[in-house]
Parts: sequence; structure tokens; C-alpha cells
Amino acid sequence: MKEKRKSIVDRIWDLLASVKFAIVIFSIISLTSIIGTILEQGVEPARNIQILTRLFGKSLAPAMYNIFDKLGFMDMYHSWWFMTLLILFSVNIIICSSERLPKTWKIITEPLRPIPEEYFAKAAIRRDISLKGKPDKVKDIITKAIKGAGFNYLESKESKGYQFYSQKGKYSRFGVFITHMSILIILLGALVGIFFGFKGSMNIPEGKSYSVALLRTSPLTHSEEHEREIILDAIEASSGNVTASANQLNMDEKTLKAKMKRYGLQPLGFSVRNDEFNVDFYGGSDMPRDYKSWLTITDNGKEVLKKVIEVNEPLTYKGVTFYQASYGIVPGARGLFILKLISSSGISETKQLQLGDKFIIPGTHLEGIIKDFSPALTFDREGRPFTYSEMMNNPAVFIDFKENSKDKYAGWIFKRYPSTWKLPEGHIVEFIDYRGAQYTGLQVRKDPGVWVVYIGCITISIGLFMAFFMSHKKLWVRIVEEKNNTRVIVGATTNKNRATLERKINKMISLLSTKQERGK
Repeated sequence: MKEKRKSIVDRIWDLLASVKFAIVIFSIISLTSIIGTILEQGVEPARNIQILTRLFGKSLAPAMYNIFDKLGFMDMYHSWWFMTLLILFSVNIIICSSERLPKTWKIITEPLRPIPEEYFAKAAIRRDISLKGKPDKVKDIITKAIKGAGFNYLESKESKGYQFYSQKGKYSRFGVFITHMSILIILLGALVGIFFGFKGSMNIPEGKSYSVALLRTSPLTHSEEHEREIILDAIEASSGNVTASANQLNMDEKTLKAKMKRYGLQPLGFSVRNDEFNVDFYGGSDMPRDYKSWLTITDNGKEVLKKVIEVNEPLTYKGVTFYQASYGIVPGARGLFILKLISSSGISETKQLQLGDKFIIPGTHLEGIIKDFSPALTFDREGRPFTYSEMMNNPAVFIDFKENSKDKYAGWIFKRYPSTWKLPEGHIVEFIDYRGAQYTGLQVRKDPGVWVVYIGCITISIGLFMAFFMSHKKLWVRIVEEKNNTRVIVGATTNKNRATLERKINKMISLLSTKQERGK
């Protein structure tokens, strides 16, 4: 008789239910995720070109970047093909579980019964021992041995004796299904984070407040860049209120939201102010040891939260987390010099000054004029000063001192070197900070699915423990009268961890032998 030809629907179903298909999909997800880990997601092209240069060389890096970019690897977790892989993997798990669950449910819910004599010979684990005495006399010894091996039992009377039967860990068979369900929960959490969360950045100058995070977008034209700045200014002016921004721009709110999505503008619903930023270096080197930002959250015009953040110590508010990521100098910024002036007699005063401002050492006629500033000053072999970096690696201020309108001396005062603060007369000009010129670079992330992922991780731990360390064990013990002795036949099966069950059975036989020898 010819086998009935399967329909296309049946073939698709068989494919989706295949374990081989699951392995293939999981392998593809793993391999593409490796690439997505090596290539930074949602960053400027230059950073990934630098990575590709190290991997493929300078000549091939731009071409490889274009290939990976077209394939969606620069933002792969939002790409259509990665979503498709996750959906296929989820469908495969659901179908595989749905096909195997009824059979497992039947095994779990079916009550354990005594088995015929011939079934003992077929048991995976079988033991046989003879005890002195009739079944009624040795029955207590046997039941105590069964309990001593960790089994509770049911009892059945037979014509020549008794049969005891027990099972443990039947619900451990659900371990694999709990693991499958946990994977789906984790994938669901990831999708929630992808579709309802965001990952962006904010570069906030000292003393400034921003209420919009910038997300990665495809390249914009010059006119789009200009419109983006106009929209960004309007959103910032309204503290992130989209409706007010739309009214200000004379634009429909739906249209504004579409443009915001295109331009990567994500209103937070509150403002973040950078009160202060500071970098500490290792010794006299330019290697940052730590950098911190003093942030203030303002919501509905009220300051609701203040926190100092640094690397690995973020700030979270309303589900949005701010991570310390980078720092830099604001182009063309004109900051304030914070100087502490201490006279030789101990009179002190703190001043906030700009380039070109004058000050007087308290209690004296010594006048200082701020002539120049360098964010990173050093000297060449001839002793000539030059700036070696645009970052605030070694800030220094040049001050010209006069007394009674006569030039006295001039020189550089370094923020990082206190020895330069002391003047010839014993006065001190401490360079405390140059505020308002630096920005703090924050990574901004909102992931509403993270708690779903945490729940999935907890349940997958339970499922894996049940699947690997628990087993469904079945035990039958038959006692039969033979002349003046009782024959004890033990049969047992398990779906995994056979060695553990065998140790329990051997323990039970050992208990029987020991009690028999003691005459119990």
C-alpha cells in the first residue's frame, strides 16, 4: 500500500517541529550575535570602521563596513531578519513542546499500578534476594528498607505474597517544558525591550539641561540635519512636551512624531542637568582613573533626584538608565575659571572668572589678569608651551600679575600641579576647576522588558535543574513465598540518572541484608 503523500502544510509543520531545524536556527542566531557583539550597535560609523580595520586591514575596512551595514549588522537587533529568526525559533519551540506535551502529561497523570511477574525481568534495574521467613514476617523489614531508600509506597496483596510500588519525581518531566517556556519568556522580554525601549546618548555640557536622547539613525541630508536641529530646539524648549513642541512648530503632532522617529529624537518626559563633571587621572599620566558626573533630574519643574554617577554606577529614573560613557570639550565653549585666592596672611576668597577678567589677591594690591588657557598644556625641549590635546588632560591658565599698575611676573598655573599655585610672596592662586567647557557623554537606555527577561532567567534555572538533576523514578518490589523463605524481587526504571537510582536500590538491598542478619 502506497504511503499517503503529505501536503505542503504537513511538510511545513514537520519542518517547524524538527529538532534539526531548531539546531540550525539557534546556530544562525548564535553566529550572527557574535558578529553583533564584535561590531558596536547604534554607534557612529567611524568606531566600527576602526574595529573592521583591525580585522580586515585599512584597505578592506570601508567595503566590509558597507556590506555589514547593508545586511543590518550595525543595528541587527532591530533588523527584520533577526526578528524573523527569533520568531521561527519561538514557533519551533512551541510546536515541539505541543507535540511532546500530551505524551508526557499522560505519563505523569497515569497512576502507578502493580506489574505482572514477567515485567520484572524486563525492568532496566533488577535485583533479587532471598530472606528467611514467610512474607508476613519479613514484610516490615522490606517496607522499612523501601522507606530507608527514600521511597514512599503503595501496597497490593497477591496470592503468594505482596507487591509494593512507588514513584518519585514524576513532575521533573516538566523540566524541559519549563526550560522551553523560559526561553520564550526571555525572547518576549527581548522583543518588548526592542519595540518599546530605546538606546541612545546625550552629551550634556556642564550647567546645561537636556530632555531629549539622541538615537542612531540612517545618514541625514543637509536639509534634514537643519530641520532636526530646529525640532530638537523646540522639544528642549518645551522640556520634552511633544504636544507643546508641535504647536510651537505649527506642525501636526502625528507628523512631528514621525519626523522625530526619522531623526532619532527620543523625548524623556523630564530633564537631566549636568551640574558638574570631573576627571581623575593616574599620577602624572593622561590615563583617566575615574570620571564622574553630578546629575540632577527635574520633572514638572521640580528637582526630584540628584546623584553622582560614574562608570558602573548609573542613575535610573522612570525606567530610564543613564550610564557614564564618555566626556569631551564643547566646541567654542567659554567656561568659568574657579580660582581660590589665598594671601600670605591667610585671607581667602573664591572667584569665578572668564578669560580676560581681573582679580585682586585679598588684602593686597597684587592684581592678576587671565591672559590665556590651555586644556592640555606641556612644553617642548626649548621650553615653549603648546597644547597637545583638545581634552581636559592637563588644564592650565596663564596669569599676568601687576602691582600698582606695574608688571611683576607672569606664568602658567596648572590645575593638576599644586606646586604651580604658590606665588613668590607666598600668596596662593589655586586653580580649582574650569567649569562649563566640558560635556559629559551619557549612554541612555530604557528596557521595559528587562524584568520579563529576569523572570525568564529564574524559571530557566528551575527548568534546567529539574531537567538535569531530577528524574522520574519508578520502583516495584514483589515478595513471594518459597518454602520457608521469601523471595524479594526488585524492579526499577528511570528516565535519567540511572546510576543514582541504582545506588538507592543497592542501599535498599543492603538494608534488607543487614536487618536479616540482625534477626529483625
